[in-house]
Amino acid sequence: MAEQNQAQAKFALKRIYTKDASFEAPNSPVTFTKAWQPKMHVDLNTRSRQVSEGNFEVVLTVTVTAKLEEETAYLVEVHQAGLFLAEGVEGEQMRQILGIACPNMLFPYVREAIDSAVVKGGFPAVALQPVNFEALYRQAEAEAANKQSEESTTTH
Repeated sequence: MAEQNQAQAKFALKRIYTKDASFEAPNSPVTFTKAWQPKMHVDLNTRSRQVSEGNFEVVLTVTVTAKLEEETAYLVEVHQAGLFLAEGVEGEQMRQILGIACPNMLFPYVREAIDSAVVKGGFPAVALQPVNFEALYRQAEAEAANKQSEESTTTH
């Protein structure tokens, strides 16, 4: 029976698209007159939702903030999305596909979109480092389990 379920499982990328993108350089052109030694901060987040039977949207959001001293040189945020087909997969395996496999597929696109926006804004290129989405997934899973155990301990 397990072999039959494996044979029926389907996973495919149907479409990749930019859901939202923004770039701000609130202190330009003054920023361009200063030495370029920014403090960079990168935030990323993923979310998923079922769109229809077997179709899931996954959105990878990456925000990069560059600051010179306390002033923001630029802030760029991209919501890179994908529409994925996932059939015959349930439970933990589905959560892993949506939380690990899909963001891994989206990351190169969001990386390029951020770099392109930064360069078009007049700043040096940004090469986002690779992300281990499996490690992030496991960390979020552990944090959720700890939070749940803390909540059940405090309510009993």
